[in-house]
Amino acid sequence: KNTTIHWPDVIEYSQTQVKSKILLEDRNCRYSLISIAVGMHIAEHSSSRNATVNVIEGQGVLTLEGTEIVLQSGVFVFVPATARHAIKAVTNLAFLLTLSEQVGDSNNYP
Repeated sequence: KNTTIHWPDVIEYSQTQVKSKILLEDRNCRYSLISIAVGMHIAEHSSSRNATVNVIEGQGVLTLEGTEIVLQSGVFVFVPATARHAIKAVTNLAFLLTLSEQVGDSNNYP
């Protein structure tokens, strides 16, 4: 199976909803492309799994446990399991979201 992805071919924005497309999934991880149109947001929530946000294009703000982190192309953020977080798109924003197994205590991560 070809697992090569060209971002311009798969990124699409909707003015009415956050777009989430699972690109690949195995027993340990789920890799999803998340596309958020300008002005839209993902309300505060938490997950039982560790996650990473790897910004592909655009700008936004990730609020992680009350701290605002500026998202822009090239930014990588680790979101520990159970951490409260929300995302707001300042421009059209696309990122690769990786959900992994929760392995031990997330405090072991840098």
